[in-house]
Amino acid sequence: MPRPLVLVVDDEEGIRESLSDIFSDEGYQTVAVETGEEALKVVKEQMPDLVMLDVWLPGMDGLKTLKEMKAVSEDLPVIMISGHGNIEMAVKATKMGAYDFLEKPLSLERVLLASRRALERRTLELENKALRESLTKKWTLIGKTPAINNLRRQIELAAKSNSRVLITGESGAGKEVVARLLHELSSRQRMPFIEVNCAAIPQELIESELFGHEKGSFTGAFEQKKGKFELADGGTLFLDEIADMSAQTQAKLLRVIETQQFQRVGGSRNIKVDVRIIAATNKDLEERIKNGNFRDDLYFRLNVIPITVPPLRERKEDIPLLVEHFLRMLAAEYGQAPKRMTPEAMKRLMAYDWPGNIRELKNLIERLVIMTPSETITAEDINISGHAASNDYFSMKTLKDAREAFEKDFLFKKLSDNNWNISKTAEVLGIERSNLHRKIKAYGIKLP
Repeated sequence: MPRPLVLVVDDEEGIRESLSDIFSDEGYQTVAVETGEEALKVVKEQMPDLVMLDVWLPGMDGLKTLKEMKAVSEDLPVIMISGHGNIEMAVKATKMGAYDFLEKPLSLERVLLASRRALERRTLELENKALRESLTKKWTLIGKTPAINNLRRQIELAAKSNSRVLITGESGAGKEVVARLLHELSSRQRMPFIEVNCAAIPQELIESELFGHEKGSFTGAFEQKKGKFELADGGTLFLDEIADMSAQTQAKLLRVIETQQFQRVGGSRNIKVDVRIIAATNKDLEERIKNGNFRDDLYFRLNVIPITVPPLRERKEDIPLLVEHFLRMLAAEYGQAPKRMTPEAMKRLMAYDWPGNIRELKNLIERLVIMTPSETITAEDINISGHAASNDYFSMKTLKDAREAFEKDFLFKKLSDNNWNISKTAEVLGIERSNLHRKIKAYGIKLP
């Protein structure tokens, strides 16, 4: 691991030498200069990890140099040093981005402590930045068709505002990806993205999940709990499967949208939040409004910016790009070289209509990556897998063949959905763990 590089900027030769010696003794690399102009040149050419910057310099002073350094690298930690410091100057330097302000004569312990903390903070900030970038890459729209390019433009435009967005589209089409990108491309990207699946939470618990509850407010409420709205304060709240929300919760959600404040279940204090709401559904909300199952006023509140995610069958030309993306992603996940798909196999995938959309395609590619022993996936491999892409179970000769093919597909899908956890999958399926083990072995399903 390379040693951190510390830049010392001071017009006093004794200070430059003593600081350089201190940092060298601690195992750091050092560069020492006496002017702000020289310091900026070093920052641009060598990009140090830490700067010790004197306030009083000949020519360009320390505060001006600090401003120029921050323009080059916003996350560069700079510790200001001065023999004539005052509180006003320290506050000004801190507001301009200085990490700390030390007064001369310099204390060895204080210099080393401040330096270590500044470098630790820089490391954390760089790690967080890398993590945010990796998450952004994870949530990527794959494709070049007009449909996906149009969707990409809509996301870029909508992300710039704080308006509510309603995302519609079939199950598995990529509505969550759109919601994540709307957050990542917005000014709220550094704040939380909180997701709530309205269909997965029992109706008697969803208000507590959204708004939180006070201790003792109902049976089982052993402690105070923050709701998703509080957790998302300053960021984005993604309400997935919004059509499945109960009428009572719809009414409360409407009030929160109108006032940006709410009370916890069992509470009496108003809690004010700043949250951008993004909702999604695979159902026809206008039809549900006609049937009396969804409030029209809530629909109009949520549907400020409507975005529709096209189904995969309407952009089949993107399938090869999606397949390559999943092959690379899964290879990295399982620690193996990416498999290759033959043109015939790709044609078979292109011929299928994918009712389960991208999720269905990803599940199939994951299955093929795990269960195809060779480095090349052929059309025959897709047939052998018994996946729906081989058309349907009606083409099989016997009931036994169709039943076994379906059961194998069904088990694979449930195992994948539950992250290959056998105990959890057995519980979901309502069968004994030992029985599931036998079926996995009988069907030759290889667990990652």
